[in-house]
Amino acid sequence: MYHYAQPHPAVTTDVVLFTIRAGRLELLLVRRRHEPFAGCWALPGGFLDIDEDLDTCAARELEEETGVRGVYLEQLYTFGAPERDPRERVIAVAYYGLAPADTIEVQAGSDAGAAAWFARDALPGLAFDHARIVELAHRRLAAKLSYSTIALQLLPREFTLSRVQAVYEVILGRPLDKRNFRRQLLALGCLQETDEHQRDGNHRPARLYRVRAPQTVAFFK
Repeated sequence: MYHYAQPHPAVTTDVVLFTIRAGRLELLLVRRRHEPFAGCWALPGGFLDIDEDLDTCAARELEEETGVRGVYLEQLYTFGAPERDPRERVIAVAYYGLAPADTIEVQAGSDAGAAAWFARDALPGLAFDHARIVELAHRRLAAKLSYSTIALQLLPREFTLSRVQAVYEVILGRPLDKRNFRRQLLALGCLQETDEHQRDGNHRPARLYRVRAPQTVAFFK
């Protein structure tokens, strides 16, 4: 392999994995086992192998540190401030992803002292510049609701329309008009009615839906 005289920065991938639990938007963090920032909470991530592509690295690091695999990941942004890592010059390629809380099991890997979910609005102090990465990931997710149905990935296989609206409201941090929301959602043609219903207390049973197919269309203006 050719060796350049010019110093080369190291590259890492970091993952912001969102879910919704108990009506709150949460993300997955790991407690660092090693320096720097040993004992601090951080995003799952690690160094890119020399023969590895970025997407593979992000998925591998997420699985190795949290046990989570097979979730949707999308590249977010590249963070390259010279002082962001005290060890050496490190450029981080951040990813964000979505996963239904009831379909994933979290288990800390060998590089992590622990792995746990935290509410986005009640995070502990984070290592490196990970607080900035989380903030950008949330803004990107909220903005993407306006032109895609990405939030449907946070739902189980079958769900009510009320549950879909609750997901959108949690991400956006504001209430949505029920009638307008359902009209716009159903107009997309991305949901399929089932013959099943779900009872919600004393209310009339609500029909259950499934996702029909991926869509990328205008949604909320």
